[in-house]
Parts: sequence; structure tokens; C-alpha cells
Amino acid sequence: MGPRTSGRTAAAVVVLVLAALLGSAYTLGRGLVPEEPRPGAVTNTAAGTQYADQPAQSPPSDAGPSADPSPEGAAADQDAGRQHATEGGDGLFGSRVTTGSRRVALTFDDGPHPDYTPQVLDVLREFGVRATFCVVGENAQSHPYLIQAIVADGHTLCNHSWRHDVQLGRRSPDLIRADLLRTNEAIRAAAPDAPIAWYRQPGGAWTYPVVSVAEELGMTPLHWNVDPSDWQAPGALRIATMVTRTATAGSVVLLHDAGGDRQGTVDALRHMLPELASRFELEALPVDGTT
Repeated sequence: MGPRTSGRTAAAVVVLVLAALLGSAYTLGRGLVPEEPRPGAVTNTAAGTQYADQPAQSPPSDAGPSADPSPEGAAADQDAGRQHATEGGDGLFGSRVTTGSRRVALTFDDGPHPDYTPQVLDVLREFGVRATFCVVGENAQSHPYLIQAIVADGHTLCNHSWRHDVQLGRRSPDLIRADLLRTNEAIRAAAPDAPIAWYRQPGGAWTYPVVSVAEELGMTPLHWNVDPSDWQAPGALRIATMVTRTATAGSVVLLHDAGGDRQGTVDALRHMLPELASRFELEALPVDGTT
């Protein structure tokens, strides 16, 4: 082998060694850099960050989109409006998600509110419908006359925590108990003889401790299986359409009479109540907490 051949061989070896070193460095660098999120795992929308295991939320709209009468639109609304329930009506950690009968229950959260709760009561009275009001303790304390009006019209009361604490279920049992008792005291200060047989966890953020404490205090945990997302104020037509398309026998419908601009919910009642009443018996949940 001559000097020229030896030089070429040495150069080739150097090239191979450099290539191997560069490949190792690339592999090591990739291992140190976090993986990109999986496609579809995290989505940033106008309504905030959405995760793959959560339903996407539509951004609020003042007027609300017009209803899509097509079968595809109806199916999409059903998927968005009806939350999955386990067989027998038992939801997360044993919370109730159906009435346990063919009757449908309308429930109103976050009140009472001096502007919207009286309007809701007026419409329900006009159509002869009774419902369930999941009231926030500090609102009950501020507006006791509205608690009295709810009871006077034959509606059922439900404890919805003192100030709508979504994280309440993560707190200690003693703190949970104090919160629920404080709320019950505010309700009973307005309506001493009114039963409080139900508890609804804000945000539906159920945990074993909050369910356990609610049951210990004689209240049945109440979830829902129809949610038109009226808290996003999508417009009266959209709210009514979501409810009428997704309600089935035994549904518990989540609505709101406080916590924001709820005029759309009030107006939606006039659209939805005639159809719902023609298909189902609408009921206030039993005051003994049974279904």
C-alpha cells in the first residue's frame, strides 16, 4: 500500500469517526429536549386551553349561532350537551345524574340573583313548572327574600357551597363540613322549615371527601347529564335547542340564574318549556333527596 492510499484510508476513518460522534450528539440532544404535545392533546381556543379528555368549549356569542337542523347538527349537539353517566344514574363518586324516573328536572345554579331569579320564577310560574335551585350561601344571605320566593312557589332547594368554591372537594373534611353547614344556615335563616336535601359541587368537581360530607349532613350529591353551557351566554336559541335536543327521560338539566348575564337563560325558558312539557313531566326534585 503506497503513501497516497494510506492517506485516503486514514481520511476515511476520520470521517466515519466524526459522523459517529455527531450522530451520538444529536441523539443525546433529542433525549434532553421535552417531547412536543401530541396532536390534539392540547388546544388553545378563544375559550381557553382545552385538553383531549375534556369537551371543547365554544367561545361566547352575544346573539348565539342559529340552530343547525340537520341530522349531523343534532348529533353534534347531543354529544356536546349530554354528559356520560354510568348505568343506574350514578355519576362521579356516587353523585346523582338522573331523576331515577321518566321525569325531567330543571336545575338552576349560582343564585339567587336579584335580576334573574325573579324572572326565572315568573316564567316557571307562567308554565306551571317546578324546578330545583342550587343556591350559593353568600347569595342566600344577601337576598333572603328570594329564597322565600323560591320556597313559596314550591321549588326545591339545593346547597351549592358558600361562595362557589370549585376546589372545595380538595379541602379537608372539616373545612368542607364548615362550608356546607354555613350555607345551610344562611338558607334556613331565610326559610327555617325548608328542607335542604341536595348538594351540588361547583364545577361538578366531585371528590370522595365532599360526597362523604354531603351525605353525612343528609344531602344527596346532585350532578347533571344535560349541560347547554348557558354560563357561556351563547344566546337563548342555542340554549333552548341544546336542552330540547339532548334531554331524555330522567334527565337533570343544568342551567344558571346567576354568575353572569343570565338573560339568555331566562329567554330560553320560553322557547324550551312548551316542548319539554309536551314530551316529559317536569319536576322539582324530591325534598327528601331520593330519586
